[in-house]
Formats: sequence, C-alpha cells, structure tokens
Amino acid sequence: MKKLNTITYLLLLLMAISCKKDIVDQTEGLAALKPASTDINAGDWKPILLSSSSEISVSTPLSTSNPLYIAELNEIKDLQQNMTEDEQKDINYWAAGGILRWNEIMRDLVAKYNLPPYQNDDRTYPIPSSANPFAYPLFPFSNPPYAARAYAYIAAAQYDALVAAWHYKKVYARLAPYKNASDIKAMVPVSNLPSYPSEAAVIAGVTGEMMKLLFPTEIANIEQKVTHHELSMMRAGAATRSDIEAGEVLGRAVAKKFILKARSDKAGAAVGIPTQWAKLEADCMADGRTPWISLETPKRPPMLPFFGDVVPIVMPRATLITFLPPPPPPVGSAQLNTETAEVFAFSKKQDRENIRIAHFWADGIGTSTPPGHWNAIAADDFIKQNLSEVKWSRNIALLNLTLMDAGIITWLTKFKYYSPRPSQINPAIKTFNGIPNFPSYISGHATFSGSAATILGYLTPSRAKAYKDMAIEASNSRLISGIHFRSDCEAGLAVGEKVGAYFIEKGKLDGAQ
Repeated sequence: MKKLNTITYLLLLLMAISCKKDIVDQTEGLAALKPASTDINAGDWKPILLSSSSEISVSTPLSTSNPLYIAELNEIKDLQQNMTEDEQKDINYWAAGGILRWNEIMRDLVAKYNLPPYQNDDRTYPIPSSANPFAYPLFPFSNPPYAARAYAYIAAAQYDALVAAWHYKKVYARLAPYKNASDIKAMVPVSNLPSYPSEAAVIAGVTGEMMKLLFPTEIANIEQKVTHHELSMMRAGAATRSDIEAGEVLGRAVAKKFILKARSDKAGAAVGIPTQWAKLEADCMADGRTPWISLETPKRPPMLPFFGDVVPIVMPRATLITFLPPPPPPVGSAQLNTETAEVFAFSKKQDRENIRIAHFWADGIGTSTPPGHWNAIAADDFIKQNLSEVKWSRNIALLNLTLMDAGIITWLTKFKYYSPRPSQINPAIKTFNGIPNFPSYISGHATFSGSAATILGYLTPSRAKAYKDMAIEASNSRLISGIHFRSDCEAGLAVGEKVGAYFIEKGKLDGAQ
C-alpha cells in the first residue's frame, strides 16, 4: 500500500512539473520591463500593514564619490566583463519584472503542492503538518483556500515593501550605477528611478521570506532564486552591492510584519479535528437539513472546514460577515429538484464547447488553483501596460486581497449551510471533473471569479466586460461539469462581486491614481 502511495504521489508530481514548464514557457521570451512612469511619488501611497512608508528605517547610502562606492562600481565592471551565457539569460529573465516573475514562481509552487494526500493503510487520511513539513504528506497541501491566502500575503507584503522602497528612493536619490559610471553598460532599459534601495532586492527579500513561511520544504530553491534575482540586477548595471543589501534588509523587515500577522490569523486551525467534523454534520441534521457527505472512498475529511474563521488582512471581520448569502434551496424543494434535473441534463450531454469550458476552468489538482488562474489572466494583461514594479505590486495586491477574502466568505458559507453536491442528491449524475471534497453552496469558482473580474475591471477598465464574461463562463463551468447547482453559481458570483466592490473602494483611497 505504501508503494502505491508513493507511485501515486510521484505521478501527480510529474503532472505538476509539466504544468510548471507550461507556465514558464509562456513568458520566457518577454522583453525587459520598460515602465511608462517611474511612479516616483509612490512612497506617498497608503501601505497595507505598515503605518507609513517610513516606518522601517533605511540607512543613508554612500555618496557616489566615496571610495567604497567606487569599489562597488568596479565590482559591477568585473561582473560584466566576465559574464557567462547563463548569467545573461538570468538578466533577461528577471528584467521582465520581479513582481511578474515571483508571481509565476508562486503559481508553480502552488501547482506543485496542490496534491491531496493518499490514504493510510487503515483507510484514514494523513494531514500535512507545518511542524514537520518534510514528512508525507508534504506541507502544504496548497488547495484553493490555502493558495488564495498565500497569494494574498505575498502580494500584500511585496506592495508594502515597494512603497517603503520608493519613499527612500526619492529621499536619497542615488542614481543607478550605469548613470554614475560611463563604462558600466546598462543591460536593462535606462531609467531615472534612483537605485537605492534596489527594488529587485526589496522584492526578492520580502518574497523569499514569505515563501519560506508558506512553502518550507522549498527553502533552498527559494534562496537560490533570491540570489539569482539580486545578482542579475548587479550584472545588468542597475544596482550596486549596497543597493542590493539595503533592499534585501528592507524587504525582510517588511516580511516580518506580515509573518507575524499570518501566524495569528487562525489559518493554522482551519483543518479542525474529527470531533469538529462530526459536529458539522450533526448540527446540519439537527436543523432538519440534508448534510453534505464526502463521496470519496474511503470518506475524506472536509477540506479546511474552518477556513471561514480566518482573519482577513484588510477587511474587518464584521464587514465580511455582511456578505453571507441567504440559505440555498432545501433538498426536496421544487427549486432544487429543477436544478438537479438541469445538472443531470448537462451531465448527459457534453458537446465540444462545454468540454472546452469545463477543461479550461477546471483548475484541479496539480494546477495553480482558481486564484492562480486569475493571477495568470491578470499578469497577461498587466504585461501589456508598461507598469512600474510598484504599480504592478499594487495591482497584484488588490487582486489577491480580493481573492483571499472571497475564499474566506466562500468557506464560511459552505460550512455554515453544509449543503450536498448534485451527485449526492442524484447519484446518476456523472461529473466531468472530480468532485471537490467540501459542501456545494456557494461555488468557490464562481465567488473567486466574480471577485477577480470585479477588481480587475476597476484596474483595467477597457477589459471590464471581458473579465465579467470570463467570470460567468468560469461559474457556468461548474454547472456544466455536474459539480454545482445553478443557485451555487449565481450566489457565488453575487458574493464575489460584493467582495470585489469592497476592494475597489480601498483602491480608490490608496493614492495610486
């Protein structure tokens, strides 16, 4: 049995690795980021957790006439004279944008760890443990709610770190090495943006620390990428060693604040224990309702049933609760009977277009999850907008804060109502994709998609209709696949749009306009 366990895991891991290759190849040949604006006043934008952009101090840099600074310039010259082909490739890769590249890396990690544990010999299921992350099953299981929270913490920390970096760039105004030495070649687009502290090192420092918290078995891999990111910008003539060191220190300091927040947000209790799982079912039955049951064999514990108790990064809990939708139509009601018949009809007729929709939005195991899918959609559009790193981070942070809170309210709703899936009501319904191991109402895909489309429509108004159409299609994909009732999807879209609208108002007040 243990051998089968290992084989299954390795096969799924190979699937995840193949997904990783696809993600990287899509943007492998991107041109270097050339922002239309440096956003030099971004230090005045409102941070998320920092009290102000100057909360964390950054020491005064060396003057450009200081012998130690001149030695740093000479170090860059030596690096450029002895550059290898691989080092040039590193520059090209990271020059496309640090926020973009780390977002891609994050999606890869989510896909790699989005693998449900295989059963034990006694037909129970092991649970990943952050206290022992290298034991099987590896920690984390980056399912959709875990992933939504992880994307949000990383993006929010990146944003605060860059707002702080931009504050000190303007204060100290030390220009890039290629501006201070004519024999240093600019191997990235020339910019008047001050280089101290280095935005690349700020991004690498803050992201590396957050990723090590969220994916502790990947520490060596993450640290290697941090080093590659930082050194690539030194070789490119964009930053000296002191630019890099100041940036990394700042990034790590900001990460500490977000790590402290993450450790106290109740996500660690989201799995629950068997007595709590049993109580969910018992309470539902005591109310005279039909409870959801796991349709796996053996029955698997519900996925993160207490994720709905997680404390949001930004949104007050009292506000989040107001987004709870009304109850779903009860089992046996005329409405649910009609909706069950509709799902059954879809399951019996799968045409080419429905198959395309179901596949495109499946976002199951071995993928970056629905939040990751929307990150990919957003990144494809942001690439075309010539945004600065700080504006990139602001947009990605708004998106992922929205997705995280959409995940929280979805899971709160699912385990409040504990409603069954269509194929539990009618076992003749054969789902196109696997049956998710948690209650039906509301649809996570619909809620994630409604929230993402709403905030992205604010960030890129010219694409608002396209995003809304995508959200509707993503929502419908779950009905087409036999996984959700229509009411699950419609309520999820509506809740997601409310979450997105909340963060639009936050975006209007952050000073980035």
